[in-house]
Amino acid sequence: MVKAKGKRVPRLRRNYQLAPGVMRFSSSRMYSKRGLFIRKRYPVVVKTIEKKKKFVVKPIGGEKNGGERKVPIKKKPRFLPEREYVRKTRHNRTKKVPLRSSIKPGTILIILVGRHKGKRVIFLKQLPKSGLLLVTGPLKINSMPLRRIAQAFVIATKTSLDITGLQIPEHINDDYFRRINRKKEAKKGDTNIFAQGTEEYKVSEIRKADQKQVDKQILEIIRKHPEHKFMFGYLGSKFSLAKNQYPHQMIF
Repeated sequence: MVKAKGKRVPRLRRNYQLAPGVMRFSSSRMYSKRGLFIRKRYPVVVKTIEKKKKFVVKPIGGEKNGGERKVPIKKKPRFLPEREYVRKTRHNRTKKVPLRSSIKPGTILIILVGRHKGKRVIFLKQLPKSGLLLVTGPLKINSMPLRRIAQAFVIATKTSLDITGLQIPEHINDDYFRRINRKKEAKKGDTNIFAQGTEEYKVSEIRKADQKQVDKQILEIIRKHPEHKFMFGYLGSKFSLAKNQYPHQMIF
């Protein structure tokens, strides 16, 4: 739009459609109107790409041998490989596992597998290396310690707690939960010298201290909840299905 003495006048293009497919000026008319014939034309330089030589011509003796031979520059292997060798590439990058939209820090989850199945736990964070979920019961309410679990084996409920001020120790990662099975050394009095057992797992003092630190903060958060009595009973009870109850038809 062009302003002319306070009025807006529409600016029309030099060439426009009179009807669908019919232009006001032809292409040759526009060529002369725009003065395209005045433009300087540069010669087109054709680039010649030299082909790489695959053979080297060498003269040879003998009347009936043709006088020359083509010898390849890159010689092929003398023997064929027994098997087809496919070079495997290493991918050292860790893939980021996407977190379900229904799972957020503080969401209460229902565990579906393992020795703690049916328990309601609190989701703390997602471990970056493996993508597993870090959850806790807490231990004082339903005997569920700090554990890792895959998000495929939990049901996310709509009940959640505000854990924005929760401080989780930085050293709690995937290596923190790794177990090393140490074999027992055979005693001198044992009759079977090849008998080797495994040591029983004992909870370390670091894990006990971390569990107390995390649970103390979570219990304070639950006590501040307006329905703290309901939350204590909700986390302490197990999830179960009665007759004619179907999980895919339920809202958690």
